Amino acid sequence: MTRTQSFSFIAFLVLIAGLTGCTVGPHYKRPAVDVPGTYRGATAGAPKTEAQPDQDQAEPPKAASTAQSLGDEKWWEVFQDPQLQDLIHTALKKNYDVRIAATRVLQAQAQLRITRANQLPSVSAGGDVFNERSPKLGPIPSYKVTEGEVYGSASWNLDFWGKYRRATEAARATLLSNQWAQKEVMATLVADLATTYFQLRELDFELEISQSTLDKRRESLQLTQTLEQHGIDTLSDVREAEQLVYTAATKVTDLERQIAQQENAVSILLGNNPGDVPRGLKITEQPHVPEVPAGIPSSLLERRPDILEAEANLMAANAKIGVARAAYFPSISLTGTAGFESSALNSLFTGSAGIWTVAGSLAQPIFEGGRLKANVRYAEAQHEQMLLAYEQTIQGAFKDVSNALIAYRKYREYRIEQEQLVESARDAARLSHTRFRAGTAAYLEVLTNETNAFSYELQLAQVRGNELTSLVQLYQALGGGWQ
Repeated sequence: MTRTQSFSFIAFLVLIAGLTGCTVGPHYKRPAVDVPGTYRGATAGAPKTEAQPDQDQAEPPKAASTAQSLGDEKWWEVFQDPQLQDLIHTALKKNYDVRIAATRVLQAQAQLRITRANQLPSVSAGGDVFNERSPKLGPIPSYKVTEGEVYGSASWNLDFWGKYRRATEAARATLLSNQWAQKEVMATLVADLATTYFQLRELDFELEISQSTLDKRRESLQLTQTLEQHGIDTLSDVREAEQLVYTAATKVTDLERQIAQQENAVSILLGNNPGDVPRGLKITEQPHVPEVPAGIPSSLLERRPDILEAEANLMAANAKIGVARAAYFPSISLTGTAGFESSALNSLFTGSAGIWTVAGSLAQPIFEGGRLKANVRYAEAQHEQMLLAYEQTIQGAFKDVSNALIAYRKYREYRIEQEQLVESARDAARLSHTRFRAGTAAYLEVLTNETNAFSYELQLAQVRGNELTSLVQLYQALGGGWQ
């Protein structure tokens, strides 16, 4: 066979491979899932009117609309505290979880390039120079030999059955999965930082209440001690006033501990060592609307990073079935080498010095001891696992949204009722002081009402914090935070 005939034969094999090659295995199709028409806990219509408006609560002028979803909003549009925005910006750059997730994406990108390279020919080039001199040995005269060789070689495993294309498809889906996992880490970081920050501001507000209460109670204790020295109040009244002071003082100490630990938690999320955390708006000044739009449930499948990550894993598992099935079919490969070889370097590249080889091979598996069949079953089982995980992730997402919708609405209602309770308790404490000064009530009544008012004020601060953290949870559940 001449050189021209050999290259024509190779071109013919490549053409046949291109025309008749197929891709075995199932093509991916998004599975049908049970998507509810509405979220459980979603409300329709105008927001409820508060019986007692919150004078301290600042709310943005933008009204809720059912035509869109809170999850479509950028995080800086949802969390409008400038200091919180600065903290989130810092965390997205320095947080270790985000940076680790980014390295996983880089690894997946490199793995995709490695896998995709299997579809392409492998080409190499080289050369050799050989020089030998031998002395005269008896009747054999001395001689000197110089040889040179330059060659290029190529090999190509034809992807006739789509084995490498399916592997590349799986690697591409794995890269997509890692990219969505990175976005999920970002969304989780935004939610965790916002939650931790709001909890910190709640503790700050509780400390402010406790310190104010402690100052007032110390003044009341001094007055009671003075009256006891003049025989107006009793020693029992003094002891009861001391109990009020000590209760507030211990609460201040405990809150200072919690605040320091909460600052440490924020610092770690920022990628910093434990330290002080700058503050922004008070817990009573954080903007948030009474009702938030949840959007269409089906859109959650296109927005939540964990759902999209689970689907990408399903796509990868689907492609790996094709890789396993392709192993049943023959492997076809082509190899070729061409170059020049001569005993004289000045004639190395002449036509008479040319050398070449061309080869093709085909290998068909006959007996593998059940390995090929087991590999297919393994790939199919993995696909079934990823399918179940995908469906489970979707159900969990709908549960998260429903729980967050219910929590946000109920915490708001709880906060309104708690505000009325605090006003009533404050008034009761004021009246008991008046009755005590008038001599118509014992100091025990003051002790009880003061204790109740202080407890209800702290509960109101906690409810305010819970209302904001439930908004954060709703935003994350709706797939926001990674944009």
